[in-house]
Amino acid sequence: PCGMDKMIKKLLIANRGEIACRIIKTAQKLGVRTVAVYSTADANARHVAMADEAYCIGNPPSRESYLCGDKIIATAKASGADAIHPAYGFLSENADFAAAVADAGWIFVGPAASAISAMGGKSQAKTLMQKAGVPLIPGYHGEAQDEATLVREAMSMGLPVLLKASAGGGGKGMRAVHEEAELKDAIQAAQREGLNGFGDSRLLIEKLLLKPRHVEVQILADQHGHCVYLFDRDCSLQRRHQKVVEEAPAPDLSAELRQAMGQAAVQAAQAIGYSNAGTIEFLVDNGQFYFMEMNTRLQVEHPVTEMISGLDLVEWQLRVASGEALTFSQSDLKVHGHAVEVRLYAEDPAHDFLPQIGRLSCFDYPTAQAWQRVDTGFQQGDEISPYYDPMLAKVIAWGDNRELAISRLLQTLSAMRVSGLRHNLSYLQRVVGHPDFIAGQLATDFLVLRHDELLNMTS
Repeated sequence: PCGMDKMIKKLLIANRGEIACRIIKTAQKLGVRTVAVYSTADANARHVAMADEAYCIGNPPSRESYLCGDKIIATAKASGADAIHPAYGFLSENADFAAAVADAGWIFVGPAASAISAMGGKSQAKTLMQKAGVPLIPGYHGEAQDEATLVREAMSMGLPVLLKASAGGGGKGMRAVHEEAELKDAIQAAQREGLNGFGDSRLLIEKLLLKPRHVEVQILADQHGHCVYLFDRDCSLQRRHQKVVEEAPAPDLSAELRQAMGQAAVQAAQAIGYSNAGTIEFLVDNGQFYFMEMNTRLQVEHPVTEMISGLDLVEWQLRVASGEALTFSQSDLKVHGHAVEVRLYAEDPAHDFLPQIGRLSCFDYPTAQAWQRVDTGFQQGDEISPYYDPMLAKVIAWGDNRELAISRLLQTLSAMRVSGLRHNLSYLQRVVGHPDFIAGQLATDFLVLRHDELLNMTS
């Protein structure tokens, strides 16, 4: 495509682990020089070795290193980088950081700070989406926060309801209420958790959907007003609001529903003047879809979308941030086959999935086939530290259809060798090989309902 002359020349990746390695790979393909940052715990990490240059930015705790926006901007300056990619987690959805990067004269590889803040507060985001005509779950996200109002609103939409801390995330400050007698206590508890966890006691209330699916739509928008959706992903298989298995496209949705969701996602993005890659998350229930939230960044599960769309999302993030226009329209995009991803973690499923630390004495995996993909920030011999998310790798397989993608994923997982610490490899094999998963019986309570069975099945 034209416009490569103004392509980012040197990119600082404000992140670590597999996603930093993933971004470096695409930058190298595009001839963009890369700058890694690392904490003292990550001095020997794979992303540090892969980058053209690397700078230590502090001690192991994130708040002393990867969360220090000022140190990251100072490093960009010292290294001569002209752009900063935040990846996901850490500072990726921090509007103040995005604004500071832009104010200091660097390209922020992501949306404008205004779009991040528009989607940052759940209540505000819902109000915006309502105006844009995007369907919402019946709920209350008003200003009045006294107990009487909250009780009245909850009862008027009908129990069960879900109480959510407005500023919350990661499942904190959430309470499901099934009986009227539990309502007042649950409101007080959720307000306390919101205040303690996020310094904000405001709540929103949603009608609780009992068997929903979590389906998200990947969008990509440039700075010239073009926006497309790159199909959908099903992320229903979750444990404590953390995704375990993701697949694209989402199985068993009608063409009409897919198209309506895709168009709603584009409307949502355009309503806030969005540019770059982003994801709109929906709940799907009984053939209806409802806006949940927008992630204003690249997602962990972006590889499944790359495999079915044939697009490199990081490449387009860099092109769009450099000012290039999308070179394709919605009608040019087609779904090719099916892809499934699982997240391999250093955790002990037998002991409530407790994160594990220690040395990865063996870490061997196949990637000989074009349909296999393993994204990791680790290699054999690495230490898994207690400071960061214990994800070891994302394992992805593609096939012409869902059945083939699943069997190839199982084949890839069974050829992996991981030892030195406890991990969830055999748990993932049981989940993906479960007859109900293969039959496409997807809902957000899938893992909860089969918890004991999945732990006790012999691998």
